[in-house]
Amino acid sequence: MGSTGLDMSVMAFREPQTAHLSPRRVSELLGLTQTELARLIGVARNTLNAPASLRKVDQALGPLVRVLAMVTDMAGDEQRAALWFKHQPIPGWAGKTAYDLVGEGKSDQVLSYLEAVRSGVYA
Repeated sequence: MGSTGLDMSVMAFREPQTAHLSPRRVSELLGLTQTELARLIGVARNTLNAPASLRKVDQALGPLVRVLAMVTDMAGDEQRAALWFKHQPIPGWAGKTAYDLVGEGKSDQVLSYLEAVRSGVYA
């Protein structure tokens, strides 16, 4: 999937009628509380729902949503993607999952891994 395809998949994580990402939608998909989601993406819990913080929330949620969009595209289903994201260890990362790596600010490494898998390189 090129960047245009990924951009289209990311749109599924937006709030209806807006251009902003939906923390509620992401937390529901992953089965996380708003507090857990805020911790995962590195923002204060109150930031997630503050109207003045929409841009900051988009910036913080962006890497997570790009990972979820790519996994959803590969798995064919959001629920499978959420399960993989939270529970499947990624080879070469000492048993860490995408959830763990995103929480450490390593979403780029997760995306690189997914791109390699999609290209036929299995680690």
